[in-house]
Amino acid sequence: MNIKINDIVGRISYSLDIPFRVIHIYEENGESYALLHGDEIRLIADAPVKDLQKLDPEARNEILKPFRTLVEQSQELFKQDYRLIKERQIYESNDLCKRDYQLFQMPGKVLHVDGDAEYLKKCMEEYKKIGIPIYGTYCNEKDMPYIVPDLVDQYRPDILVVTGHDSYSRHRGKKKDLNAYRHSRDFVKTVLEVRKKHPNLDQLIIFAGACQSHFESLIGAGANFASSPMRVNIHALDPVYIVAKISFTPFTERIHVWDVLRNTITGERGIGGIETKGVLRTGMPYHPKLDEEN
Repeated sequence: MNIKINDIVGRISYSLDIPFRVIHIYEENGESYALLHGDEIRLIADAPVKDLQKLDPEARNEILKPFRTLVEQSQELFKQDYRLIKERQIYESNDLCKRDYQLFQMPGKVLHVDGDAEYLKKCMEEYKKIGIPIYGTYCNEKDMPYIVPDLVDQYRPDILVVTGHDSYSRHRGKKKDLNAYRHSRDFVKTVLEVRKKHPNLDQLIIFAGACQSHFESLIGAGANFASSPMRVNIHALDPVYIVAKISFTPFTERIHVWDVLRNTITGERGIGGIETKGVLRTGMPYHPKLDEEN
């Protein structure tokens, strides 16, 4: 079967467990190989072309059905959290509102730097649905340590997301060996460079990593949240649900790690972190009539 760039394929040797996009085809030792990016999973892999099978839309959707169920559950959990935050703020501000004043909210600003342009689009759509102020840009993982610090200075976000694709290869070393990972070293370097200028863990909150990333090194470098404690795959939208919880939690409150992880698709096997302050700020007065006039 003729495999081409941008085809959606599965690996026969893995029982077609994950749909991948073909990014690049190359020759090595007289055999054709393909560089693959997970279609909805932040995993990167190389595979012999002869081990690949094209997936039609029906087969792809069937494989992704369990993941999409988890996505829906995560969305519902976030909506519940957001409703509770709003209800509590309304209750606590009743005295202020007696003068016909209403509150306005300033969620945390996010800079999302992604090593996959297609995933970046998906994440941007989700951020906008939720109502998070967002600037997103594509950047190859290997270039991130040199580009991201300047982007942070330029956009001055409250939350930084550094993600893309990653993978662990046991042929390159043990799980504790950073050299055994595709892009973990690049993510770690990026976090270290950013923390040189922004060392306070509550003034700039960082999520870093992708599928199977070296969690311990990322946390040690200064990330508040990272993947992947159990070296499992994470979903393309997991960083969005981490960020959403932080962005809509008041800055006067600390977020317990489980409260963040329960909103994700992967859970504690794929994401971990440290106790962190929220970044939402509330102000007053807000006059709806101004919106009507504009």
